[in-house]
Amino acid sequence: MPLIRKPAETRPPSKPDGSSVLKALASAHQEERWAAARAAAQVPGGVAALAAALRTEHDPRVREAMFSGLAGAGTPEGIQEIIAFLRSDNANLRTGALDALRAAAGAVHTVVPQLLHDADPDIRILSCELARSLPSVEAASLLCELIGREQQLNVCAAAIDVLAEVGSSDALPALAACAQRFRDAPFLAFAVRIAIDRIHSQSTLGRD
Repeated sequence: MPLIRKPAETRPPSKPDGSSVLKALASAHQEERWAAARAAAQVPGGVAALAAALRTEHDPRVREAMFSGLAGAGTPEGIQEIIAFLRSDNANLRTGALDALRAAAGAVHTVVPQLLHDADPDIRILSCELARSLPSVEAASLLCELIGREQQLNVCAAAIDVLAEVGSSDALPALAACAQRFRDAPFLAFAVRIAIDRIHSQSTLGRD
């Protein structure tokens, strides 16, 4: 009778030690910080620790892993920590935050409407860029509403730039009204004209 071997027992992967992971976020060694960044969101206190470590992290690869950890945490806390970096003076952190929000499942649908009403015009400008990640109809609706009330020229210009790509004929009245409201700003009138021409062009291509 042949010997029947019992199947090898498979042990579930051990959970990372939380204190060791959080400590490693401040390691002098890049690889240790990178590995810790990939695990930190899964341990207690990891989201806050990732956000704190990001403020002093200079290695792009580690920084990307930290943002990915915040985005992958899937918690409101993680999303709010990412949003906070949109206000940073550091361009790398702002760019990383935008990328992380795009990567976070469903986050843009929630945060873009919120950020388009932010008191800081720089945040509203960044939010226009973030709107590119939304479905075209949703993005166009939000941006048309924005340029209908926005008083900052540069914010309107950012929204119009995106509308030139995602807008349809439904956006034309809002664009024309915005140009009229800022009729003393030639560069905005030019941007509106470009957007309208592109929308007309896309509509023509769609009929072909």
